[in-house]
Amino acid sequence: MPLYEYRCRTCDETFELRRPMSESSAPAPCSSGHVDSVRLLSVFASVGASGAAAPSAPAPAARGGVCGSSCGCHH
Repeated sequence: MPLYEYRCRTCDETFELRRPMSESSAPAPCSSGHVDSVRLLSVFASVGASGAAAPSAPAPAARGGVCGSSCGCHH
């Protein structure tokens, strides 16, 4: 079952709930009982067997205009 992170809009508490994906957008009460919460975008970090962070791929080089070479909008 996934773990979701929420922030209470009333008291600004950040908390986590383990719940089914089908209930991810359902109201989530904070520890004070407020139900006006918003689900946050969680950040996932992958750690290798040695404990070091997994290497990340370099960002692709920008080509062309604002949108890149495959866009065709000619910015």
